[in-house]
Amino acid sequence: MDLTDLQKDLRRAAREFAEGEFREKARYFDEIEDFDFSLHKKACECGFVGTFIKEEYGGHGLGFFEHALITEEFWRVDPGCGQAILSCTFGAEMIQEYGTETQKKTYLPPLVKGEAIMGFGITEPDAGSDVTSVKTKGERRGDKFVINGSKMFITNGCVANYILVFCLTEMEEKDPHRRYSVILVETDRKGFEAQKIKGKMGIRASDTAELRFNDVEVPVSNLIGRQGYGFYQLMDFFNRTRLHVAAQGVGVAQGALEMAIAHVKKRRAFGKTLSEFQGVQFKLAEMATKIEAARGLYWRAAYLLDHGKIDPALISMAKWFGGEVAVFVTNEALQLHGGYGYIAEYDIQRFYRDAKIVEIYEGTKEVEKAIIARELLKRVF
Repeated sequence: MDLTDLQKDLRRAAREFAEGEFREKARYFDEIEDFDFSLHKKACECGFVGTFIKEEYGGHGLGFFEHALITEEFWRVDPGCGQAILSCTFGAEMIQEYGTETQKKTYLPPLVKGEAIMGFGITEPDAGSDVTSVKTKGERRGDKFVINGSKMFITNGCVANYILVFCLTEMEEKDPHRRYSVILVETDRKGFEAQKIKGKMGIRASDTAELRFNDVEVPVSNLIGRQGYGFYQLMDFFNRTRLHVAAQGVGVAQGALEMAIAHVKKRRAFGKTLSEFQGVQFKLAEMATKIEAARGLYWRAAYLLDHGKIDPALISMAKWFGGEVAVFVTNEALQLHGGYGYIAEYDIQRFYRDAKIVEIYEGTKEVEKAIIARELLKRVF
């Protein structure tokens, strides 16, 4: 499939923005494990944030495909900066799909303008891939929920203005899929605490935190969607956000490939450039082919999603393969750099560290394979 003129222009503009605004700063952000959010504000002003949010809620009225294209270009230049900027709407998909009109008009427009940041508290210390093991409770008391518990590895935990919390609300329900709800918590609420997680392997510019909820009270009107249906809403949510992660994998792989090509064309061994060796050429060919295959998967899945067809198997294929390609290509690119790839002066070292997360968050590669197999076994060929 080919891109429309609008999509081509958006992709080109995203690449130019990333190159101009954060390529030279990326290494510094990685070192200090922090980010300059004036870049996030500038990205919002340029129209790169909230492209999938509908115009009536302050967005640009485009699709998840366009958001994924921007994601790929940002991650191609630097994964940490790309994640720090584009994750600022993480959770908006849930509000747009399941929120009330009041919630949509209250919480979505500030995200697009760069006036607010949000996150989604799902994972817990003892509940990762198995979200039905979540223990954080949202107890309903009259016209409010009282939330107690903790969350781990939460993107934007220390910088968000509001966070969605996946929590246990139906304590007596026997069906584990009917026990949970999604509740929005403003981070200035009494009892909310966030502690930054430092020393991450990769995407260090992106804020990650451990959250604690100690009798945090929010009004019942902060419930997103139906009480007790949070699990089903979350699975639907992942069918959208996993496409962004697939695009992340393609982006970091594309950036690593470009670094490898530039390096082998200038480094010499045995009287000729590395690029003249057939073994090196074969590596580059394999890397590029895998990237194109991963890109084609997420393009197709995103196109179908924007046209009303959600294919969980295809989405999981795109996410799993995108992560696998990210890890494979960055590993091969570092190998082609030799000893130079092992020092911080060369960006490929950072890309190598950044790539692994794509195989872990938003559903591990093992989870994605399980989803693919389950969907295939349900089908009649």
